[in-house]
Amino acid sequence: MRFYIIAGEKSGDLHASNLVNALKKEYPTAIFRGFGGDLMENNGVTLAKHYRETAFMGFFEVVQNLGTIQKLLSFCKKDILEFKPDAVIFVDYPGFNLRIAKYLRSYYNKNSTLKTPKLFYYISPKLWAWNQSRAKQIKKNIDYMFSILPFEIEFYKKFDFDRITYVGNPLFDAIENYKPNDSFLLENNLKDKVKAIDGELNKENSNQKNIAFLAGSRKQEVKSLLPVMIEVVNKFKQKSDAANYKFILAGVSSLDESLYDEAKANGIDVIFEQTYDLLSHADAAIVASGTATLETALFEVPQVVIYKVNAITYQIAKLVIKVKWVSLVNLIANKEIVKELLQHDANVETISQELELLLDKEGDRYDFMRKEYIALKNQIQTEGVSIRTAKKIKELLG
Repeated sequence: MRFYIIAGEKSGDLHASNLVNALKKEYPTAIFRGFGGDLMENNGVTLAKHYRETAFMGFFEVVQNLGTIQKLLSFCKKDILEFKPDAVIFVDYPGFNLRIAKYLRSYYNKNSTLKTPKLFYYISPKLWAWNQSRAKQIKKNIDYMFSILPFEIEFYKKFDFDRITYVGNPLFDAIENYKPNDSFLLENNLKDKVKAIDGELNKENSNQKNIAFLAGSRKQEVKSLLPVMIEVVNKFKQKSDAANYKFILAGVSSLDESLYDEAKANGIDVIFEQTYDLLSHADAAIVASGTATLETALFEVPQVVIYKVNAITYQIAKLVIKVKWVSLVNLIANKEIVKELLQHDANVETISQELELLLDKEGDRYDFMRKEYIALKNQIQTEGVSIRTAKKIKELLG
């Protein structure tokens, strides 16, 4: 069995890699190729392109890179046809994947004598948020959809698309496979040491509060969000108990390390590819809108969600976005659990004010968020998502 998988950013790489492992149990001799990242490659996928070459965000940024995107599309089409897969699995990344799906459906319809691969979509594009008419493309070009958000089933019913199953959220698989590193802080020199009154050396500072920064996995996100995060750090440095705060940024190794130089220069520790360890030790977090908001919630870390984009992109987004919230936490709960500070609202004053509330473990804000996190887990908790999806793929392939 031959599988071609297309994931265009970090979270897609994570979920696709877990699905690959599950598919290997169903098809031990399967061959995998596609677009993705290090996790997919480490799990046996031959990468045609790494997502560091394909991750573009925002309307303005996409327009700027239209030439590059077109070349990637052409390369991908040719690569799939040469690979001759039994199935193509699209993982989110709609701007790119929907175009490839449309091309493949048209190509194989015109060349009906060729063996036609099944076209699967794992992790639905967020069509319910904007440009809902693209659901018609899904109905026309996709053989089967595997949804990870329960409300998507009702959304697709509006378009008379029923070739869809809610398989649960794959983040539970990822977190289930995660093994906490209790020595994470010490190994990364993130735990302050003080001399105790009785003369005992190297006693851990119990007053330390670890604040996690998750600035996104794309270059544009980091460049947009890091400056205001640095402003927050500098504001907290003015507090009388400034020494108790430790600011730690989750770095992404696929990005140019120089992106994080300013953060380091302003007293922020940058730790690469250890996000779950960071969240397991965090007292609060400032998080870029995206998959990381749900991951942070599943680790029960109080968070404030922020996001900034190019001004033109923002104005266009205001016209087309159809949902009330942008974070997965609020979208799934259908109410505000975490504060969302977007564009101009994502400033040092508003972020710092919310962070203060989150760090107060005796306060109402902290208590409310932790209780809502537990309810959220109960609402969507599922295990074995990747295995369930792989078995359904095998059933559909016959």
